[in-house]
Amino acid sequence: MDMDRERPRLSRRWLLKGAALAAVPYALLPEPSAGAQTGSVDYPAAEWQPASTSNYTASSRPGSYGIDHVVIHVTQETYANTLSIFQNPQKQVSAHYLVRSADGHIAQCVHESDIAWHAGNWDYNTRSIGIEHEGWVDQPSYFTNALYEQSAKLTAAICDKYGIPKDRDHIIGHYQVPGTDHTDPGANWDWVRYMRLVHFA
Repeated sequence: MDMDRERPRLSRRWLLKGAALAAVPYALLPEPSAGAQTGSVDYPAAEWQPASTSNYTASSRPGSYGIDHVVIHVTQETYANTLSIFQNPQKQVSAHYLVRSADGHIAQCVHESDIAWHAGNWDYNTRSIGIEHEGWVDQPSYFTNALYEQSAKLTAAICDKYGIPKDRDHIIGHYQVPGTDHTDPGANWDWVRYMRLVHFA
């Protein structure tokens, strides 16, 4: 994630730490689509949880910019806290999608036609879809079967929609974005497994 548009460059980890917000137990989270704007999502299995309009750039992609990458992130935060950060207009950070660890539930926070501030590189932001995954890079227990499977289905659908090759040149980790100082999704992310799931989704 990033603030781009010539804003001061602060680390994504610092931004996602934000204020210490109370974690909400999964049992207390709303059911998918509860309170959501139905029909607003680009991916039918997602729940609409919009980021603040201060945290992304409105656009008309792929007309304005071609979409040719998917960028994989890990939040370094809980699912609930990450949504709160995206919805806070002072944070100036967002991603298109957020995948919950426990069950693979997907929230869409920015429309695919708009430019989420996730990659720390304006060029990559303009031509990519950013997918955040709940968890910490040094805690592989967050990378559950459900998270991998649902994320891979989402990535496959995005690739099919925009004609993005399903390979590691086009489905990349945040650490591969030029100029980034981030390491996510980290050494514990199983790229072989993930790419296999993308291909068979």
